[in-house]
Amino acid sequence: MCICYTSVYGHTKEAVELLAEELRKRGVPKVAVNDLARSDMPECVEDAFRYDKLVLATTTYNAEIFPYMREFIDSLVERNFQKRTVAFIENGSWAPTAMKVMQKKLEGCKNLSYAENNVTILSALNDDSRAKVIALAEELAADYNKIEIKEEKKIDPTALFKIGYGLYVVTCNDGKKFNGQIVNTVSQVANNPDRIAVNINKANYSADVIRRTGVMNVCTLNEECPFKIFQHFGFQSGRDVDKFADFTRYEVASNGVPYLNKYANGYISLKVTDTIDLGSHWMFICVITESAVLNSVETMTYTFYQKNVKPRPVEQVKGWVCDICGYIYEGEVLPEDFICPLCKHPASDFSKLG
Repeated sequence: MCICYTSVYGHTKEAVELLAEELRKRGVPKVAVNDLARSDMPECVEDAFRYDKLVLATTTYNAEIFPYMREFIDSLVERNFQKRTVAFIENGSWAPTAMKVMQKKLEGCKNLSYAENNVTILSALNDDSRAKVIALAEELAADYNKIEIKEEKKIDPTALFKIGYGLYVVTCNDGKKFNGQIVNTVSQVANNPDRIAVNINKANYSADVIRRTGVMNVCTLNEECPFKIFQHFGFQSGRDVDKFADFTRYEVASNGVPYLNKYANGYISLKVTDTIDLGSHWMFICVITESAVLNSVETMTYTFYQKNVKPRPVEQVKGWVCDICGYIYEGEVLPEDFICPLCKHPASDFSKLG
């Protein structure tokens, strides 16, 4: 909700502050309050269009309205302000006319509805005008009152499994050897210019390499990708093995980093512009330096991988299976502090076999 006001001696401002406080008490999640004499006018106009309800509060000034309010309303009319609820607070020493003037200036706007409990203040707030401000808050907050907000919020971690993911091999070059790993959190987060975010666990070797070199390739796996690719790039660490030593299904992009030329339907070469610490992961914010489509095979999603690629665990084995990568921990009891050695996910992401 947006409140825009002008105040000469502070009494209209006091009414506005009371209204904003009463609105928040009644569950209105965001109340933007703008002093038109001191705020940036274009930003005030943006706020008026951003919210579905607008409160205009001003003093009567020479039988008209305060100049900043007049300029503000003129800006709304010029920009085709419409389809909103408008409420008024007017102030005047003996014969307030501001409300009438403001409504007259808005006549050219389409599909506006007006509040019933508009407020008139004779110079300063009194018990009667305070009650009217509270009545206006009740009316404007009525829609929000219908929303029941529970204090206790439960978090079901399995709800995160409903988020759609793709599956990717992210490759890098440490200067001596190529490396790659399986990643499921790559997304475009902005355009013009395009920005790509790639999240990688801090414990992974690739995270260290990318932080140092600032370049990587994202290979978008397709539905023909077999489980052995996930084993190769996901079930062993680049600190211990050279993952490209006997791997031939790749070419090198112009940034000196390999990309898969089979089992991927495209690749994107990225240069890191910013790194955000997310606790367990680094988020790399990147610009695109090169990209290509390799084939038309559908992109593999995490759901497709779970249903069609990942082998089913052997029922006879007693233990626990990682829901993320398929690693099996053998034993009746899984330690609460256990961390998957492959994908680094905690014990809460394991399911019991059998």
